[in-house]
Amino acid sequence: MQVLVRSFAKINVGLCIGPKRADGFHELRTLYQTIGLHDVIRMSVGPGSGIAIRCKDSRVPTAETNTCYRILERATAALGVKCRVSLEIEKQLPVRGGLGGASTNAVASLLALERVLKKQLPGPEKLRIASEVGSDLPLFLLGGTVLGVGRGEDVFPLPDLAATPCVLAIPDVGVSTPQAFADWDEIATQEGHKLTPTPTKPSRTPNRNACQSKPSKLTVVSPSVRMNEFSRRLSAWLSGLPGKLGKPVTGVPAGDRDRAESPLLDLVRTGIENDFERVVFPKHPELRKVKRALEDGGAFYASLSGSGSALYGLFRTREAAAKAVERLRKKGIPAQATVTLTRQQYWRKIFG
Repeated sequence: MQVLVRSFAKINVGLCIGPKRADGFHELRTLYQTIGLHDVIRMSVGPGSGIAIRCKDSRVPTAETNTCYRILERATAALGVKCRVSLEIEKQLPVRGGLGGASTNAVASLLALERVLKKQLPGPEKLRIASEVGSDLPLFLLGGTVLGVGRGEDVFPLPDLAATPCVLAIPDVGVSTPQAFADWDEIATQEGHKLTPTPTKPSRTPNRNACQSKPSKLTVVSPSVRMNEFSRRLSAWLSGLPGKLGKPVTGVPAGDRDRAESPLLDLVRTGIENDFERVVFPKHPELRKVKRALEDGGAFYASLSGSGSALYGLFRTREAAAKAVERLRKKGIPAQATVTLTRQQYWRKIFG
């Protein structure tokens, strides 16, 4: 018996990098959102032992370093089964693109294993195993709109936002996430030495630019303060949403002129940003140009996803997204249109 599972990508709507932790990871705050682009996982099991992985993309490892291998090794042990697992990964998502390709493949492999064996691990156990393998994995056990804290592995389902047209631009550029973090640390250290914040009296008015990536703002607040400001912005936005958990948020109450016409648009108007842009764009200026092209094409918000190199733009209509794709391709920028997925859509399509 062979099982097929779709392995959906994610984008980050805002990402704030906090202080480095004792375990070597950075504290993070981010809003994950699953989208319709996906890889395909095919799995079968048989007698014997071991894990065999096949993928036509030579950049995907097929041995113990593959995240699918690592999670399957843990999952088979937790389920108490011995079998030969054969896994085929059909790649459509970019490798090292910031869309969570390796992480979503691993979670899809775990779900495929449960289905083919007709056995299930408890939810908390699956989340524990996923977080051991990688920071981005647990979000794919929830799907939809998800808050990520800690190093990104502590995940909390948020009220789903209605499906929003999205354009992915995928330049042929490789960005190393470890290097991006190292570059962030270097800049933060250098600027911390250059400027010493002047103590000020407490203010009732929050610094709305505290989590933005402008150099002058980064140097006057500590990483912890920036994290708190990011959290306050997100909390204020969430408290104003009209929907409830499990029901997609499609708009705002009629007559509320102080709120934007789209919940996502309302969020991005708070100034939420991806901190990685500050260190990735100087090293890869072509990515800054792609973001500008998305904005010029009509996106109401454009950003790196994770540390990149994929970028995305959010659009008000499918027609606008389609026109943006055409415009980007004429500029020689690989692009495709997709849509954000609610939690219900995500789980309906995984095995569909």
